[in-house]
Amino acid sequence: MYEKKIPGQNAVSPVETRTRRVTTPQSQSDIAYERLKSGLTTLAYKPGEYLNASSLMTEFGLGRTPIIQALHRLSTEGLVHILPRKGVMVAPLSIDDALHLIEVRIVNEALCVRLAAERISPKEIEQLEMLSQQIETAVRSRDLATVLTHDKQFHDKITLASGNPVLVELLGLLQARSQRFWALSLSNETHLDEVLEEHSEVLRALKHHDSKAAVLAIQKHIESFQHSLLKGRSL
Repeated sequence: MYEKKIPGQNAVSPVETRTRRVTTPQSQSDIAYERLKSGLTTLAYKPGEYLNASSLMTEFGLGRTPIIQALHRLSTEGLVHILPRKGVMVAPLSIDDALHLIEVRIVNEALCVRLAAERISPKEIEQLEMLSQQIETAVRSRDLATVLTHDKQFHDKITLASGNPVLVELLGLLQARSQRFWALSLSNETHLDEVLEEHSEVLRALKHHDSKAAVLAIQKHIESFQHSLLKGRSL
């Protein structure tokens, strides 16, 4: 079994932009948002579970206002439901939602890697290689939380390499909504090892600027995710 672990308890690494010149201190609301989102996407907070603001204040050492602001922000992303007179519930998961997300992702991810194969820089390739090594280390130690963190960064880097800001925004939302399903999928240890090879295929295609191979590799990667999620899985 994997250890229940929420990444980013002490520090948060937002998606990097191509040029980032100024580091702005995070607000308490941002900190609460990132920590809650980590717990939600790694399933530390279970679908259907009710969240108590007072308990979260104690857990994070933050005041009520940043917690409430973070919960409202997560509500707009569909990760929690704010129910009048009942409280805040972690959004349930359903196979139908997962399949709808996969349909949209497979088209847009294919476009993304095709553009990335044409535009990716040597520096971005180097960053992807480093992330791939970090993912492999986490897989070998069966550290699911770290795998999820670095996997998201891997896909974020590819999205940025597409050079299309609309795709960056769209895929950022789709990947965020997919992460809880991704956590379920990766609870299958066989699939963890498959992910390593799938990432390697995507990376090889990008290094060779082979857009056709990159599209086939990312489609295989997403279809593998779908197969793992459906295999004996009841949401």
